[in-house]
Amino acid sequence: MSPSIPCVLMRAGTSRGPFFLREWLPAGDEARDQALIGAIGASDPLQLDGVGGGSTLNSKVAIVSRSSRPGCDIDYFFAQVGVGHRSVDTRPNCGNMLSGVAPFAIEQGLVAAKDGTTSVRVYNVNTNSQIEVTVRTPGGRVTYEGDARIDGVAGTAAPILLNFLDAWGAVTGKVFPTGHRTDTIDGIEVTCIDAAMPLMIVRASDLGVTGREKPAALDANTALLERLEGLRLEAGRRMGLGDVSDSVIPKPVLVGTGVSDDSISSRYFTPRKCHASHAVTGAIGVASAFALPGTVASGAAREPGSHKLVVLHPAGQIDVEVELSGFGEGAAVERASLVRTARKIMQGELHLPDYVFSRADAQEVEPSTFPHKALTIIVPTRAGGGNDTMARIIAAKLGPLLGQDVLVDNRAGANGAIASEYVAGSAPDGHTLMFGYVGTHAMNPALQRLGYDPVADFAPIGLVGSSPTLMVTHPEPGAPDLHALIARLKGAPRSLSYASAGDGTPPHFAAELFQLSSGTSMASATYEGAAPAIADTVIGRSQIMFPSLFTAYPFIHAGQLRALAVAGPNRLEALPGVPTLAELGVEGVDVGQWYGLFAPAGTPAAAIDRLNRALNDALADPEVVARFESHGARAEPGGADALAHRMQEDLDRWRQVVAQARIAPKESRQLALD
Repeated sequence: MSPSIPCVLMRAGTSRGPFFLREWLPAGDEARDQALIGAIGASDPLQLDGVGGGSTLNSKVAIVSRSSRPGCDIDYFFAQVGVGHRSVDTRPNCGNMLSGVAPFAIEQGLVAAKDGTTSVRVYNVNTNSQIEVTVRTPGGRVTYEGDARIDGVAGTAAPILLNFLDAWGAVTGKVFPTGHRTDTIDGIEVTCIDAAMPLMIVRASDLGVTGREKPAALDANTALLERLEGLRLEAGRRMGLGDVSDSVIPKPVLVGTGVSDDSISSRYFTPRKCHASHAVTGAIGVASAFALPGTVASGAAREPGSHKLVVLHPAGQIDVEVELSGFGEGAAVERASLVRTARKIMQGELHLPDYVFSRADAQEVEPSTFPHKALTIIVPTRAGGGNDTMARIIAAKLGPLLGQDVLVDNRAGANGAIASEYVAGSAPDGHTLMFGYVGTHAMNPALQRLGYDPVADFAPIGLVGSSPTLMVTHPEPGAPDLHALIARLKGAPRSLSYASAGDGTPPHFAAELFQLSSGTSMASATYEGAAPAIADTVIGRSQIMFPSLFTAYPFIHAGQLRALAVAGPNRLEALPGVPTLAELGVEGVDVGQWYGLFAPAGTPAAAIDRLNRALNDALADPEVVARFESHGARAEPGGADALAHRMQEDLDRWRQVVAQARIAPKESRQLALD
């Protein structure tokens, strides 16, 4: 089995790597790290089996989540994945990857965008520090287009301002963790500084080089690399970092003279290879050491206040603005800021190789113990949609409760039938579960004959939650209100298209009922799940969709979709100004959505009970409740019988609707790309 997870691949500053929401990854540090190793392809020096680029610059990962820390919007957790070895180091930080965090968070609905620019307060988990990131968001949407240029990256892009607020001593607790601004190690003067990144700075001239050499020349100087590593190991010990032989910090840096009093040459190592350009956090540390007196990098004496400094690197320069206070030994850096750029390269599903995940030895497993190995929740839709998001929120909580890793595997296709048939045919031992919903267990079975029976082939575990259905439109070319939209469709039938998540899914049924009740006709664009369907509605390829509020809310909140009406009996607390379809004269479109956890039929009752208890504990977690509510969904803990009753009730209802409304399956089709 090869699990798939949502992923956004970004170029951030002069680095590149995958960006993940925390809930997209397996719960638990070990399973998370195994997933990152598989994502990057760390086992191979060329990283052919992942999205890495055979370099530490392209083996970086950003993990983002909403922050619970007062005053912060999001948490950023950085991971450096090995190149040619299966390792994950979360001790360092990366300022280049940081430049992609705020745009990613805004586009994922974690932060509401403002018109013009949006400032995001980021808490860096690795270094316990805060950074204010300012992103251009014209019209309330992230733009990557602009005229800012950074050395080491082709072309121009929108500027992203990084303002480091409290990065001083973030890892070790002190700006100068040895207690001195200059130390002597093996006869060489060094400065050990912790400013955004723990560094060991050495004068290049003390090691027989200038600090202006090309990276290839420095990498070829094996004697220099060995000397630097020896100094670094001792510096790490003196900085309180312990044995750093298997860590990438502290980073060694060679400094030389610049081209003016406000510039310094720097060669930054990662740590056993010279960086092709320069790390952002490293530039902050070098500029801080350059601005302060008493270090091996110290430049001209500087008064308190703001100073624009330049760090020269192999690909150009990084401009850093440093705010100083005090004089002499009392001088300190209050803040530092610089400009970076980022670009989203792709967004989709990342398939992880099965071999990276540890497997329990079958001979050591107690057959009577449940669970005795990792569990897998099969999601019947593509990664990134509402079902997938909800499943990953639950999986992250179930893992610790069950004492096993809980993986999420997306098996989209045939409108949920592929996933349903797979789980129905799986071993009934409780380790393979189904994240079913009203589409797979009521609507689609009511619409057509399938290769599984929603009642006979499954053992209900418990309801997960429910979410109402909305009618949404693309905000720009869409009609201003429902009555105008209906008039347009009646005047020009099929002039607008609706996006369906597949035959027998809530968006399909709601659209069919709407057309029957309103006397209109729309063109249909069918997709494998809500994620691609809503994505095409956001960009205007389809104009109308009937998604769950859970799926649509981030896009509505960001102004990328407009909610026209509620496809249910009551207005919603989350969107009180949006009327129901019935209020607007369109009766009979009541499409509520529910989600539940199922096991294959025949799963032992003891396993079902254990899973139900864990599920209810997860649903009672305040974080889960808040996450659901923030998307307009409601957590619904309860017994397995409540899910069985809801499923049977809706199955009977939708069978009647299909017969009375004469709804029939359509051919699966998707709008052709222009």
